[in-house]
Amino acid sequence: MKRIIHTTRAPEAVGPYSQAVEINGTLYISGQIPIDPVTGKVIEGDIREQTAQVMKNIAAILEESGYDFSGVIKSTCLLTDMNHFADMNEVYAGYYPQDPPARATYAVAGLPLGVLVEIETIAVKPA
Repeated sequence: MKRIIHTTRAPEAVGPYSQAVEINGTLYISGQIPIDPVTGKVIEGDIREQTAQVMKNIAAILEESGYDFSGVIKSTCLLTDMNHFADMNEVYAGYYPQDPPARATYAVAGLPLGVLVEIETIAVKPA
């Protein structure tokens, strides 16, 4: 059965989508951007600060759903500038100290609200 996930500890969707959807033991987290869930505004800061906020938002959704980073099996990272890759990667890596998930990273022409990074995530419940 499909379960829609929502938490106030992550930003509200900026379009017609759910924060996450769980089905058959798999959690699909929509692309998260660096919005502070308290203010509802994009955080000010560089790629490191924006990536940290994105990862906090993902953590809140994982926790709300009963998952954690150890269950993440795939991430897709979108960057507006591939020159930000190393800095984004350094922050991202801190959430996966061992056995990191599969991942793709793309440079894109633009992201919602002018942010520098967006990350979507797929997770399964740890066995």
